[in-house]
Amino acid sequence: MNNLLDHLKNKGWIWQADFTRPLPIAKQPVPDDLDEYVRGGLKEHTLVEIHSQIGIGEIRLLLPRLAANGQDHRLLVWIAPPHQINGECLHQAGVDLSRVLILHPRDGKDALWAAEQCLKSGTCHSVLLWHGDIEVAQVKRLQQACQQGRAQLFLLRTRQSISQSLPVSLSLQLEAHAEGLQIKVTKCRGSWPPAPFILNMRQRWPKLCLPQPTQPSANVIPLHRAS
Repeated sequence: MNNLLDHLKNKGWIWQADFTRPLPIAKQPVPDDLDEYVRGGLKEHTLVEIHSQIGIGEIRLLLPRLAANGQDHRLLVWIAPPHQINGECLHQAGVDLSRVLILHPRDGKDALWAAEQCLKSGTCHSVLLWHGDIEVAQVKRLQQACQQGRAQLFLLRTRQSISQSLPVSLSLQLEAHAEGLQIKVTKCRGSWPPAPFILNMRQRWPKLCLPQPTQPSANVIPLHRAS
């Protein structure tokens, strides 16, 4: 019985009571690590859905996970990225550029087919797929492909493409913030989603965060406008 419960828990098919209480809203930015606020971080979720505007830090969020996944020397595949891939940034993050494959399919149908083939082939550790409208049945096929090939899929979508809840392991909504990213977890399989929090990227990416406000000088006296 214990083995069965462990199997169901690892699959995320049952909830554990310890994880059913939402965490309080973080008043201060948390470190550049999702593990303390999302059960298992990114590692334990095979299909992660990310809603965000393009270029606000969604790739920076994924880089540590992609570098860790790449330790088994399989491929990292980018499918239909809307921007040029910065090889220097990937290299500095620890990603092996010789294992990076970039695909530009003709349309969304070909993109889904390519993602499924890459995931279930067993030769890829991670796939990043940019796709707008996607159906529940298509997501289920991709989920099965992830399990078959022991791979992880990151489905990146713009906020405008939100139409329905999909059967994904983890769903995140990202907003730009002066310290990094404001994150809202809308779905987290196996646990209750935490309250929205701010992910601090200042230490790792200081030039990509807004300067911290300076304290006013002690010898400056503010003047109030006369009524």
